[in-house]
Amino acid sequence: MTVGIVGLGLIGGSFAKAYKAEGHTVLVYDKDEGIQQFAIMSGSADGVLDIKHIDCDLLLIALYPDAAIEYLYKAAEAIDKGTTVIDCCGTKQKICKAGFALADKYGFVFVGGHPMAGKAQSGFKHSSPTLFKGASMIIVPPIYDDINFLDRIKTLFQPAKFGRLTVTTAEKHDEIIAFTSQLPHLASNGFIKSPIVSAHKGFSAGSYKDLTRVAWLNEDMWTELFMENREHLLKQLELFILNLNEYKTALLTEDSVKLKKLLVEGKLLKEEDRK
Repeated sequence: MTVGIVGLGLIGGSFAKAYKAEGHTVLVYDKDEGIQQFAIMSGSADGVLDIKHIDCDLLLIALYPDAAIEYLYKAAEAIDKGTTVIDCCGTKQKICKAGFALADKYGFVFVGGHPMAGKAQSGFKHSSPTLFKGASMIIVPPIYDDINFLDRIKTLFQPAKFGRLTVTTAEKHDEIIAFTSQLPHLASNGFIKSPIVSAHKGFSAGSYKDLTRVAWLNEDMWTELFMENREHLLKQLELFILNLNEYKTALLTEDSVKLKKLLVEGKLLKEEDRK
């Protein structure tokens, strides 16, 4: 198949390498022409994607939400009706609203997408053809009751070797992702601001590393994602603060019975989560 990829950061670069490794034709576009040419010269892509005529089996847009929407508006008229367009944004309501409307107007197929894979490092140089292996790919399709359509999407993603295809709505995606992804990044980034952080070496092990791993983030991307999804994120943040305040109250009042009860509740929830 012929795959067009817009944006050659970690996600777009990894898609390019994955599809190229499986023998498919990969056409790429990035605003940085140097990265674009490097992808071609290094064998990760076959050529440049022409925004004036986009005739691909699959077009993946691996940009931040606002940039992805801007690209769609510029390219929509040039996208061939046989092309399936899938974005890779971390939030879905805004991009899906624009994508579905443009697809209806110009006749191509648009599907919202979010690959649940990543690294602390960003950029094409850190991309990998195996980044998505075994990971979940979330999709927001225009229709939910067409098995043949979903099978087609699954086939388009086979070269990336995802372990699971999760189908949902844009609203449900943004609600759940606020809890599973955005809140952990926010909490980790806030946690590491303790003045004692400079003295942790020699006193920290797995728990510290696990909790602080995502504190090192791409501030431009996460600011945009947090602000776009702020209503859902605020709800999760408020719940988290309420829960932390229960632990705080138990400690302040020296209520060991209450503290133990809270710890058991969390332990049991994690036990269920592991099943």
